[in-house]
This record gives sequence, C-alpha cells and structure tokens, in this order.
Amino acid sequence: MQLAIIAGGQGTRLKERLGDLPKPMAPIAGRPLVEHQMELARRHGIEDIVLLVGHGARYIEEFLGDGSRWGARLRYVHEPAPLGTAGAVLAALDALGDRFLVMYGDTMLNVDLDRFCEAHARQGAGASLLVHPNNHPHDSDLVETDEGGRIAAFHPYPHPPDRYYQNLVNAALYVVERRALEPYGPPAGALDFGKHLFPRMLGAGEFLYGYRSPEYIKDAGTPERLDQVMADYESGRIARGSFATPAPAVFLDRDGTLNLEVNRVKTVEQLEVLEGVGEAIGRLNRSPYRAVVITNQPVIARGDCSEQTLRAIHNKLETMLGRSHAYLDGLYYCPHHPERGHPGERVELKIACDCRKPAIGLIRQAQRELNLDLARSWFIGDSTVDLQTAANAGVRSILVETGYQGQDARHPARPDRVCADLGAAVEFLLGAEPGS
Repeated sequence: MQLAIIAGGQGTRLKERLGDLPKPMAPIAGRPLVEHQMELARRHGIEDIVLLVGHGARYIEEFLGDGSRWGARLRYVHEPAPLGTAGAVLAALDALGDRFLVMYGDTMLNVDLDRFCEAHARQGAGASLLVHPNNHPHDSDLVETDEGGRIAAFHPYPHPPDRYYQNLVNAALYVVERRALEPYGPPAGALDFGKHLFPRMLGAGEFLYGYRSPEYIKDAGTPERLDQVMADYESGRIARGSFATPAPAVFLDRDGTLNLEVNRVKTVEQLEVLEGVGEAIGRLNRSPYRAVVITNQPVIARGDCSEQTLRAIHNKLETMLGRSHAYLDGLYYCPHHPERGHPGERVELKIACDCRKPAIGLIRQAQRELNLDLARSWFIGDSTVDLQTAANAGVRSILVETGYQGQDARHPARPDRVCADLGAAVEFLLGAEPGS
C-alpha cells in the first residue's frame, strides 16, 4: 500500500510554538510528529511514501531525507500554492498509485492500517473514510452512514438544535481509489476533502464507505490540541489506542441503565437519558475501557417501530451523550423476538436468535469488531437478563438499582457488585485496576 502524507499547511495556529517550522515537525515526546507517522507506516510494512509539501518543506526534507532510515522510499511533491487537502492530492495524482492511503501531516494516530485497508478492499468503495465518535459532536462536522457503513450524507456544523445525528466525525484518514479522484483534477483552486470533494463525490453517486473505529487519531494543529496529544502520549493512551491492542470493555444495557425505563421506547420523544449517565460514560472514554451498548430491541420484531425510528432514537442518545462530552465506542442491538401473536409484528424477525440477550452473539460481534479483551471486561445492567448475559460471556457484572433493579427474576445469575446507578458503577470500576 502506498501512503500520501499531506504536509503543506501553513501552521499559522502553531506559529507561537513552532516559529517557522511546519506542523509535521511539531515535537511529541522529543520526536517530530511526522517521525511518529513514519514509524506507524514502517510497522505496517508501507515502503512507498509520498510527502505533499509546501510551507517549511526544507525542514521536513532535511529531517526525513530519502526515508531509508524507516525502510521507505520517500518522494516529495511540492505545492506551487496552498491547495487544501484534496487539492494537494489531486495535484499529485501523477505520483500516486491505483490505491493509496491519505494521512494529514498534523495528525497523531495509532491505527491498525492493515485492518482499515482490508475493510476498504472488501467494500469496493471509491474511498473509505475512518470515522469515529468524539466528545463534542455538537460543534463538529458529522458523517451519516447506513447500517452497512455506506456514507449517506455529510452534516456540516452548525447543526439545527432540533435535529439528532449520529456521533460520527471524519477523522481525516482515508483509503482512496485513484480512479474515483480522476474526474476532479487538476484543481482550479483550494479544495478540502471533508468540506468540498467528498460531498461532491457523494452527490455524483460515488460509493463512500465510513469505516467506524474508536482508535486513537487526533489533530495536533493548535496549541491546545498539541498539548492534549502530548498528554495522551505520556499517559499511554496513544500506545494502547490501536485495534492491534486488545482493550477491555464496559458493556452497557440501554433501557433502565442509560435511559428511563418506559416498557419499550418506541419514539424519539420517549428516550430520556438518566441523570449522570453522560458524565459516567465520559469517564469511561478517558479510561482504558471501551463503552459498548448491548441491547435487545424487540420493538422492531413486534412492529412497534421501524429500523429508521430506532436509528433516530439512537441518534438522540448519541447527541445527548455528546452534550455531556461523552460517546459510545459501539452500539449493538438485537431486533428479534421469539414469540408470535402481536398485532403488526414482522414474522421474519420472530425467531430464536443468537443475538438476543442473554445469548452473547452481540458481545461476540463487538469482540471481533473492536478487538475486546473479555477477561478484563464488565457488563452493567438493571436486569437479571443482563447478569445472565455477563455470566454466559464470562465477564463480570454490576447490577444498577435503576430501571428493573434486578427484580425481573427471569434468570438465576447474581451480580459481582451492586451499585446505585451508572455513575456509582463507573466510580467503582475506575477505582480498581481493569484486570483486578
């Protein structure tokens, strides 16, 4: 796989820190950011790298040379003038292969690039965008995908206050097919991928794939963001941020644990996030744990609501959590229900499945997709169904005294711990080592 690094930005916002140095030369743990990117490429066997340079190019070239120190063949393409992220790539198409990765030179990341590229190849998209949740979706440009990951729309900031969107942000890491870009170059002026080119490609009917990943990737292009990246490096958050490293999870029930139990949420209006839930999940986001919802939603099989309505309900959940600076690393639901006889039911979903709790099909799916370490994981829920799910999966459990409070009496499993609510459960978990 070939890698193109966009390294021509002016670095205006970091000038007070860097002087005339370009952003890729920003020091992180005593080494330029671009060196961390070169090391990531080497770990993934990437040898063909193209640097798209502009401002401060000589500093980058003097430091990286021909790339041989990292086992790479490094070439430089100089921008005649600032062309924007997409413009720089379009202007350099003659130097790029049929398929290539695009990375921004002011981005610190630890991503399993092999896994990303393999997913792109399976999808057959014109371009794949790594998308992820963040803790401030309310002031971010958001990406909307369908259930299969196909990008359906881009929603630039600011967002209407009465609309709820998926918490998915373009993380600025792409796998691109050259043939998908050829109709748009060479650029007539500055052109950005997220704001200009990708929406234009989507409007022309191009298949764009949203590869959802909670792996570590962060823009270091301002003093505040650079400070955060340096803190993340020192804390070990970056080192453990890749899918290549198994992570513990906190599996979360939805109804009665995150939101008010109303005997099946059927409308967006019925979803009401419990007090303190956003703050608790925000604490998980800053910990080694992934926050993953596992929920039975028989409202689909019963005909109480459609998949579209359930998506809108979950969009509201993600939006409300985002307002508390929190996000979910994954959300998995079972739409099935084994019992027939409900008016308006969907017969094709009236089956005994392996994903309806206390079965563990959804946990296994999350384990595969997020590379989770079940031995260090927990399940938090309000019912004996959740406790039995945890027992079946071999993870420890916490019963919260919200929702059903464990009084459903449907299964014999007992919790490892009882806490008043999600906030108290997270307080307990983060007071102990993940493996204890």
